[in-house]
Formats: sequence, C-alpha cells, structure tokens
Amino acid sequence: MNLEHLKALVAVIDEGTFEAAADLLRVTPSAVSQRIKALETSVGQVLVRRRLPCTTTGAGALLLRMARQVQVLEAETAAALGAASGPRVHLPVAVNADSLATWFVPVLHRAAAWGDSALDLHVEDQGYSSQLLRDGTVMGAVTSDPVPVSGCRVELLGSMRYIPVATPGLRRSFSGPGGLDWAAMPVLKFNAKDTLQQQLLAAKGVQQAPPTHTVPSSQGFLAAVRAGLGWGMIPELQLSGELADGALVRLEEAAHQDVALYWQAWSLDSHRLARIGTAVREAATEQLRPGTGQEPSGPSRAGSTRQK
Repeated sequence: MNLEHLKALVAVIDEGTFEAAADLLRVTPSAVSQRIKALETSVGQVLVRRRLPCTTTGAGALLLRMARQVQVLEAETAAALGAASGPRVHLPVAVNADSLATWFVPVLHRAAAWGDSALDLHVEDQGYSSQLLRDGTVMGAVTSDPVPVSGCRVELLGSMRYIPVATPGLRRSFSGPGGLDWAAMPVLKFNAKDTLQQQLLAAKGVQQAPPTHTVPSSQGFLAAVRAGLGWGMIPELQLSGELADGALVRLEEAAHQDVALYWQAWSLDSHRLARIGTAVREAATEQLRPGTGQEPSGPSRAGSTRQK
C-alpha cells in the first residue's frame, strides 16, 4: 500500500475522474491509472468503479478511509518534526443544511483561522450522514444516529427544535369551527428524505398527503413559508424575528419536534480532527437545546428527518 498509490485513490474519488485527479497530483492520467491498478493488485480486489464520477467498491471504501487517515497523520507528524508547512490537509465533514444555516456557523469562523487545514463540507441529511463515515467520504459528521459507526466515537451535541409555522393568511384560510384542516392545507418538504411534516400529519390522522411543494434549500424553504406557499417545520434557531413581527405564526402553540444531534468522528489521534470536534461541541453547547437522545456506550441510526 504505497503512500503515493493511496494519495491517488483519494484524489480519484474526491475529484471524480482520473483526469481531474491527475491535474490535482500534477501527473499524467496514465500515471494515476497505473497507481490505482498497482494498489488494486496489491490487495487483490477492484477498488474503484470506473464511472462518472468514480466511486469506491466496498473494499475501496476501506482503503479510502485508511488513506485519509494516513494523509492527516503524515501532515501532523511532519509538523511535529519541524518540517516546512506543506499544503493544507482537507478535513471532510458531513453536516445537515439546517445546522449549517444556524448553529454551525461559529465553526466556520473558527476554521477561518486554521492555516493548516481546509474544511470540506458535505451537506447531507442528519439521518443519512453516518453512511459517509462508513464509506470513508468524511472524517466527522453531525448525525441523528446515536449508534457509532465502527471505528468512530460519538457524543450527544443537543437537540434542534422544529416548529410548524405558516403565514397568518394561510392559517386563516384553512381554519374552521373544528380547527385547522390539515388534510387540505398546502405543505412544504425539503426533499424525499424530509419526513418532519409527514410525521406531524400522521399524528393528526391525515392519511393522504395534502398539496405538497418541494423546496430543497434551507433559506429557500423559509422564504417559501413566508411567501404563503405552504406550511412547514422550521428550526427554532432560524426563526429570528418572523414570529415576533407576525410574519409567521405557529399552527399549534405547543406543537414541536426535537431532533437529537450527535457528533461522530473517526477514533484517530489527530490534532486537526480533535480541534474541529471541539469547535462543533462548543457551538452546539451555545445554541442547541440540551440533548435528550440516547447516549451510546462506546465505539462500533435514529429517525431520518431532513438535510435542509
């Protein structure tokens, strides 16, 4: 498992093609191809699916994960030995878009001062980000999964509260003597993975989905609710002034859903990985509600919500 071969594997997967990987490594595409073939020969298995973009096989995911760890440890060892500063080490991290738009922002401010690292964010639903840890795509993830991925540590960060809101006009239009007509009132969803609204409708006994609009953007989702396109579950942290100024109203005063969030990261003795973990933990402590999730017992999934 030659170090240059492992670097080629990371480059091919991150860049998506052999040609782009060659540009990154400043070699020819043929050289990249030869390194991948040599790595596959050394382990006796196909590691890369040659498609657009290139992806790893199951065996390739194991090698990719190790290759990322080796790159981080190599850079930190070189720094400890007093070597001249090399290129920034990429730190791939998964975070859901609702978090990225709210409580995660202080992490970005902290990362701006890290001259030795480059943050590589992957926006993924908190109920699905654990898979990115399993296949080696990321080194850490904000997830709703309390069960640690094999070789990872996990800790509870806190809970993000979602509130069902709409414009006053929309609520009036679908209010009657018996209350809100949940079965007829238009609703929003972020994408197919977003089940927050569906869960509330199910609790109201609504069997058939009402008119549903899809808005796959955190800021766009809030803008669509403000425009009266439909009602939606909005993070409490994102409603900075809309409830106070009356632009939006709660559909039910006490209705909400708390989603427990966890930080999962590889069990790697790395200063860079520990540093981003500290930044995530401190930002979560300052802004998230105290967690009520399941505390796992040690290294080794929770409800899917959405990635907004």
